[in-house]
Amino acid sequence: MKDELLGFVVGPIQTNCYAYCSEGHCLVVDAGFSGAALAERLADVQVDLVVSTHGHGDHTGGVKELCEATGTPFALSSKDAEIAYASQGDGHHPGELIPPVADRDLVDGDVLHVGSASFSIIEAPGHTPGGVVLLGGGTAEGVAFVGDTIFAGSAGRTDLTGGDSRALMRTLAHLSEVIPPETQLLCGHGPATTMAYELSTNPFLTAINNQ
Repeated sequence: MKDELLGFVVGPIQTNCYAYCSEGHCLVVDAGFSGAALAERLADVQVDLVVSTHGHGDHTGGVKELCEATGTPFALSSKDAEIAYASQGDGHHPGELIPPVADRDLVDGDVLHVGSASFSIIEAPGHTPGGVVLLGGGTAEGVAFVGDTIFAGSAGRTDLTGGDSRALMRTLAHLSEVIPPETQLLCGHGPATTMAYELSTNPFLTAINNQ
């Protein structure tokens, strides 16, 4: 059975939620809103894990409903716990967007498995302290979920609580070294891109390469 990548644009600020399905199993990334609706869309597959690339409410707001509907565990970096479970945060985290307590900590070097696909966790601080990137392997080779770390032509903002512009630039430099150029970058908002394209056009990455 061929792997399938599903994409859903959810919520008022157009968050990209993804479901990567392999051999009847599924990994959900960034269930920002509409958790119950997502559960209905994924009713025919086994959802093994729900992951948030970082703790902002637009990437966690649908997690509680989705996990309750599917009985699925939730994974988030513990370094973003303070942000994810804040009562108000920066206005990104009203009470209804607070996710359940994470069942699994996302740590640099960990590997998540779903069917014949795998995803390596790369710590990516900057937009938030505990941001992560999921780099695909196995049948998911050539795909990376990058959250709000990299966008097509831009990078994550650092003016919210926990943001760190220097950390973000270090993260971008590291990602430019460890993510193969042909990899498709699936961003938290906006269109997908590739590392090769961003290395040649993204001002944040070209600035690093010109140093």
